[in-house]
Amino acid sequence: MILETDFIPKTFSNEIEHGSFSWSAPSNIALVKYWGKRSNQIPANPSISFTLNNCKTITKLSFSKIEKSEKFSFDLLFEGKPKEDFKPKIQKFFERIEIYLPFLKQFHFIIDTQNTFPHSSGIASSASGMAALAMNLMSLEKLLNSEMTEEFFYKKASFLSRLGSGSACRSVKGSVVVWGNHIDFKESSDLFGVEFPTNIHENFINYQDTILLVDKGEKQVSSTVGHDLMHNHPFSEKRFLQANQNLSKIKTILENGDVAEFIKIVESEALTLHAMMMTSMPYFILMKPNTLEIINKIWKYRNERSIPVCFTLDAGANVHVLYPENVSGEVLQFIKAELVGYCQNGQYICDQIGGGSNLIF
Repeated sequence: MILETDFIPKTFSNEIEHGSFSWSAPSNIALVKYWGKRSNQIPANPSISFTLNNCKTITKLSFSKIEKSEKFSFDLLFEGKPKEDFKPKIQKFFERIEIYLPFLKQFHFIIDTQNTFPHSSGIASSASGMAALAMNLMSLEKLLNSEMTEEFFYKKASFLSRLGSGSACRSVKGSVVVWGNHIDFKESSDLFGVEFPTNIHENFINYQDTILLVDKGEKQVSSTVGHDLMHNHPFSEKRFLQANQNLSKIKTILENGDVAEFIKIVESEALTLHAMMMTSMPYFILMKPNTLEIINKIWKYRNERSIPVCFTLDAGANVHVLYPENVSGEVLQFIKAELVGYCQNGQYICDQIGGGSNLIF
């Protein structure tokens, strides 16, 4: 079993003066949701997600050696322009991970990041953003320690990204990732995400995700606050038990290809996530009227046409429409005809299961 202390390096075999890397990392959509966390970004329950393909963050990290400072030295650019309001989050991230990357104060960093999806589109970029940054930092550590194995590289990258944004640990690898200790997944860990351990049934290969952008505004209640409200939630323990049970069920479903049962679990998980929000104290609602309109349209369409299309939700108003690749023609026609009108400015994004982070150069 890997411990947090295993990620603290003892010595470095090489020295490096300057250089740069560029990595892309995708967003992900949870099928079994994690909601609630313990200290140090440890999940209160395990989760499983599809890694996306098109919605990703691309981050270039340039670094140059400096005299060791008492402070972290970095500039942050978003789409090539300074982005000062992002800097506190990076500062906090560096503070959390310094013990695991003790060279951080020996370099000046230029972090230049951009998203392939529209800015402020309502898709959480913290997962893809922190994963992309962690991949770059691990590439630098690998230069300093060339004996590092590939397996360790990816586990530590997932571990580090989790300390920036919990769900970011599910954006390092693909296409299906489990995060959190679970009895049915021997290699699973609270510290990092792991790839689904067995073959996924062909029914779920290239599974499609069309993201309907219902509301692109800032959420009234942040996910961080929402997670914290689970500490004294009257239904939290039952919810954590339910998530563990659903993870066991969805493991079997992904292996045997039962799309009907997949739909039941995924939609139930989405609604349960929002039920936790509506029954916390203080209570809050992140769904919008158009979110509910879309859900009802999907249910009606599925019942009338017997086409296996379903929805899931993140902690927000936008709707992820999930469906097999072999019905994509009919479903896209349905989305354009009946659902796009409920999207803000008619915006939606077509995506599908992807393969995790990639080194660009």
